[in-house]
Amino acid sequence: MPSKTVVVGSAIGLHARPAAIIAEAVVNAGVPVTLAVDGGEPVDAGSALMIMTLGAGNGAQVTVASDDAAALATVADLVAQDLDA
Repeated sequence: MPSKTVVVGSAIGLHARPAAIIAEAVVNAGVPVTLAVDGGEPVDAGSALMIMTLGAGNGAQVTVASDDAAALATVADLVAQDLDA
């Protein structure tokens, strides 16, 4: 599965607000997307709760994976943004 590693841009990390925005984008894309921190198991990026279980803080590296190039790019961009602004 194609993947891209990005740095978490949200000042507080992937907490409730950024997780909800990312999960909504995945649900709207309608294709499977996963997120994983280095050495961790991938989680379903369509679930805000699962995203929050990553414990990915600001500056953490997260690997986004999806067979759909557009969804992968969209989610990678969202993870890299400061979604708290």
